[in-house]
Amino acid sequence: MARLLIVDDEEGYCSVLKVVFEKEGHIVDTASNGVEALEHIRGSVCDLIISDVKMPDMGGIALLKKARETAPDIRVVMMTAFASLEVAREAFVLGADDFIQKPFQNDELKLIVKRTLEKQAIINENRAFRRAQKSDGHIDNIIGESESIRKLCEMIRTISGEDSTVLVTGESGTGKELAARAIHSLSGRNDKPFIPINCGAIPEHLLEAELFGFLKGSFTGAISDREGLFEAAGDGTVFLDEIGDMPLAMQVKVLRVLQDNMVRPVGSSSEIPVNARIIAATNTDINEKIEDGSFRRDLYYRISVMPLTVPPLRERTEDIPILVEHFIAKFCAKSKKNVTISDDALASLKTRSWVGNVRELEHVIERAVVLTKDGGTIETQDCLVDPEISTSPATEYTLPDDGLHLPSFLNELEKSMAQEALSRFNGNQTNAAKLLQIPVHAFRHLMSKHGLKSKGEFKATHPNQ
Repeated sequence: MARLLIVDDEEGYCSVLKVVFEKEGHIVDTASNGVEALEHIRGSVCDLIISDVKMPDMGGIALLKKARETAPDIRVVMMTAFASLEVAREAFVLGADDFIQKPFQNDELKLIVKRTLEKQAIINENRAFRRAQKSDGHIDNIIGESESIRKLCEMIRTISGEDSTVLVTGESGTGKELAARAIHSLSGRNDKPFIPINCGAIPEHLLEAELFGFLKGSFTGAISDREGLFEAAGDGTVFLDEIGDMPLAMQVKVLRVLQDNMVRPVGSSSEIPVNARIIAATNTDINEKIEDGSFRRDLYYRISVMPLTVPPLRERTEDIPILVEHFIAKFCAKSKKNVTISDDALASLKTRSWVGNVRELEHVIERAVVLTKDGGTIETQDCLVDPEISTSPATEYTLPDDGLHLPSFLNELEKSMAQEALSRFNGNQTNAAKLLQIPVHAFRHLMSKHGLKSKGEFKATHPNQ
């Protein structure tokens, strides 16, 4: 529900539109010219003005200018029977949200109003989110005191003041979106929207519509026009998460956006200017994707003007106690408990490989807090993914006399263990992840990393099968 003000010197239009929008659940006031409308704005709350352009005493363009000075957050939709390119351009320059020509269908205007209010709702949500984060600062949400985290935060502060595109790389669960939000919150765009989208989770035809918008009737299910996220972001930031999984056809179109700052909605023959900053992120090796032809080299150069790498948790184990303390406090507040952790449990957490990184650690601590009684202490067994599964190694290895390349050895061991786990359960990823005591999403990352398949390519190797 919103509070609307209909401004028109034709009483019939005011009366009809008042009935139309009251049926939509809005509170509707009317005024016959710009002077009356300004008096109303100064004395009452108003979310959106629907104003005619040509009126006595004060017309719509003058009202738009005065309204913007009086209440900058009011949305304004202009309507006129004398539409022209010059009038429309002037209205948009002064801050009009949309423009409709008389005579029009009521459903057309209702759609415009709905879209305009939704856009304002997004802006309001982002403002509320920014107010909440200003007390902490998004940079403070990147927790740790290690040298790698200190350098990461320094880099974020350095590049946040620029408008260049940023490519955030790092394994799944390291906090790439936190880094992107920190860049946005420290930038000059922090009072504008931050809009994240997972490029790998949306089918290609829907991804194009999400990013660029679409026109009514452009495809099945497109029952109305819709602006894309690049346009909705305005002067804010668009965060393209998992850009390494973006289809090649979409990569071409995103490259054009970065080159020309223009988008073409699906079904449209014209382009719309956009000004959002682009921050991209990926947990894959883009160079490998470039070599195998699944990622465009020219797009990589465009998005990696400012590269930023978030370190994995295993490379900053000195931060684990700080993170554990933070997560315990977070989930104790949520559960209204007072829980501590034993030294042995904390020491055991520092020895884990943490394939799922900070996200995995957070989930482990959440589970431990939930299962620990108020006033109790989290012990080592409480920090296992499955307490019934032993953590002792199954095999001892003897170091060869001539040594070995440890990273390659561990990489092959990791691949072998993941493949063996899949084999034991005939490709069932959930059971395989449970056997390895890691989250399913972390196991899927291992499969992707090592090129493993889950169905039809594994023969049982477990002696009991």
